[in-house]
Amino acid sequence: MADEDLATLGPDAEPATIPRPLESGEDASGAAGPGGGEARWLTRIVIAGIVLAALNLRPAITSLGALLKEVREGLGMSGTVAGLLTSVPSLCFAVFGVAAPRLARRFGPGAIVCGGMAAIAAGLALRPFTGGTAGFLAASALALAGIAVGNVLMPVVIKSWFPDRVGPMTGLYSMALALGTSLAAAVTVPMTGALGGSWQSGLAVWAALAAVAVLPWLAVVRRRSAAPGASADGAGSAAEPPVRITASPTAWALAVFFGLQATAAYVTMGWMPQIFRDAGVSAGTAGVLLAVTMAMGVPLSFVLPRLATRMRHQGPLAVGLAACGLAGYAGLWLAPAAGAWAWALLMGIANCSFPLALTMIGMRSSSSAGVAKLSAFVQSVGYLISLPGPLLVGALYQHSGGWGLPIALMAGLLVPQMAVGMLAGRDRRIEDER
Repeated sequence: MADEDLATLGPDAEPATIPRPLESGEDASGAAGPGGGEARWLTRIVIAGIVLAALNLRPAITSLGALLKEVREGLGMSGTVAGLLTSVPSLCFAVFGVAAPRLARRFGPGAIVCGGMAAIAAGLALRPFTGGTAGFLAASALALAGIAVGNVLMPVVIKSWFPDRVGPMTGLYSMALALGTSLAAAVTVPMTGALGGSWQSGLAVWAALAAVAVLPWLAVVRRRSAAPGASADGAGSAAEPPVRITASPTAWALAVFFGLQATAAYVTMGWMPQIFRDAGVSAGTAGVLLAVTMAMGVPLSFVLPRLATRMRHQGPLAVGLAACGLAGYAGLWLAPAAGAWAWALLMGIANCSFPLALTMIGMRSSSSAGVAKLSAFVQSVGYLISLPGPLLVGALYQHSGGWGLPIALMAGLLVPQMAVGMLAGRDRRIEDER
């Protein structure tokens, strides 16, 4: 499979006048000569699209976490059903993420990312007003399907358009993702109050941000479709030897690492505000604490990928981040309210295992097509691994009446996360494991 079959937005497979991804050593402003201005314009649109897409990949989850108690009461959910609700993201990411590369080959990544942003907007606008738990879950699944394709295709777009700047561009993408995550956690509760106290309005307002994210991808798709002879299939590209992704030890190690860090992340986003509220912290402060946790990813997500790409072995970074998680869980167990701000900071550092995983996806293959396969495999398998975590935490919380057992479970999972992080961080490529 050629790189362009899956991983570009139309360049190289189209006439030479169409802007293409940056090649090795090429300036970010685009090539000189005819079409250089158009190349600069389209590159900037793609960057804007990456940033806006990243801003929308988590508010559907963290806005719900901030209002989970109100949603449970409004829809009559039990703790177990609420745990299922916090597991839905992982299920949708696994199921719909598998389809993303195939859809991208058929319609082009730009069109699929554009459709994903539209699905997020529609799902977020509909879910608060469906009138029941089943409808709420269905509309949430629509939004999460859009997020799933964005999750898988963003590393591919970055590898394709910025092959020599995977670290910095992954950092920009991760920083925007963390910003959107923390913004939704911080302002959902006060914004709900400003909108009259209705949790429905507080959740639905995030559809507007997703609608804005559709616009740059529409511009990319329209520019591609207007090109004479444009092809989504990348005809004429040289084929590469096939990579059997399921036979790669590196791919499996990275998938398990991704799954364990995702388990921790979604338990944090879905349940951490409730842990603080049960310890006597107010709803507004609990939301701000979650926002602090998520906000830690804004600067760290920008720096960490740059640091990771300069290291031959990223395993020590994975171990260090998990160690911060262990300290945070210990604090949540022993003194959740007294040291709340410290635990929020530590959990925020631990959650930066996500941008590290994204960076390693881009580094563990030598081609865009390989990154596409690796991204789909790692994220789909990883999210399947993470699926039981939030549900099990909800069940343990309901049946034990406290947070001791759930927190002990999450702390225990950090040990294998360290081990597979060391394996995934080795300086290897999946093409070398054919």
